[in-house]
Parts: sequence; structure tokens; C-alpha cells
Amino acid sequence: MIISIIAAISKNYVIGKEGKIPWDIPGEKKRFKELTTGKAVIIGRKSFEEIGRPLPNRYNVVVSRTKKFFGQNCTTVNSLSEALELLRKRNEKEVFIAGGRRLYEEALPYAKYIYLTVIDRIYEGDVYFPIFNSDEFIKIYEERIDGPIPYTYYTFERKDKLLNNEKEWENKEQKIRNNEKE
Repeated sequence: MIISIIAAISKNYVIGKEGKIPWDIPGEKKRFKELTTGKAVIIGRKSFEEIGRPLPNRYNVVVSRTKKFFGQNCTTVNSLSEALELLRKRNEKEVFIAGGRRLYEEALPYAKYIYLTVIDRIYEGDVYFPIFNSDEFIKIYEERIDGPIPYTYYTFERKDKLLNNEKEWENKEQKIRNNEKE
């Protein structure tokens, strides 16, 4: 199963302020929808609450230890490892990590792809996307979008080709589970 991260960030890595996304850019939302429709999305409780409902045409897995969310195509689990285990049993081919910060940090070492939209502005915020080692990834896509708030789409692919091997992915997922138990 491929683990992908999808996020929109400002030039200074902001992804949130006071529980909200600090911008509203239709094109950025369009890319998210195009990439995730028909797939599974793993999302943290705070990010899910900010959206306010399960994302349509996706299987939503909310990671929360404090609240439970259920509905059509929506379930709650306690951890990223539990989410991955559930989605592996569902035979998902690719899953998207859609925030927030803690899930991005946990999933980053195991992500094969990172789909980033970089907003060409500095925003104030209190939640930041984790800085990742760009030496571990190759930029395979870049598209600049001009407008009132310009932004650029990027897609990064992990260089480590061993992660294409299913056994390597299982070993990485086991590391996630082990870290949660410590």
C-alpha cells in the first residue's frame, strides 16, 4: 500500500491558525479533490473538525483518542498504525495523509509521495508542516498557478526504490506500530 502525504502550506510552512486553514483558494481545493477522490484519507481529529464532515467520495479514517466519528464512509481509530492496518485489510492501493501536523510528522518517514501546494505568501499561524529532508525525494511535478494568491503544485517521490517492495512497506508500518507502543 502506498502512503502519500497531501498538504497546502505557506512559504513559511504554516498549515493552520487557531484551528483553521488561513486561506481559501479554490484551485488548491480542486487539486486535493482530484487526487483523493475514490481513495482513502487519513485525517487527524482537529483537521476533521475544521472540515466539519466526512469528505465525500472517499473513505475517511479519523485518528483520535478523544472523540469518535462515524458515518457513511467514515470511521475513527486511535492511531496511524491502526488506520494503516484497517486500510490494508480493505485492500487500498494508496492512502492519503491529510493532516494535521502530528500525522504528517508520523507518516513522513514512510511516505512514498508528497503532494504539496505551496502558497506564495507568508501567513501567521500556530501549526506548521514538518520540514522534510529534500535529499530523500525527487521533484517529479511542478506547476505554477498565477492569480490573486499565486501558488505552486509540487509532487515529490521518495528516492528509496526499495519502498516499492511490499515487504519493505510492511517493515516500515511495523516500525510505526512499535513506536506507538513505546
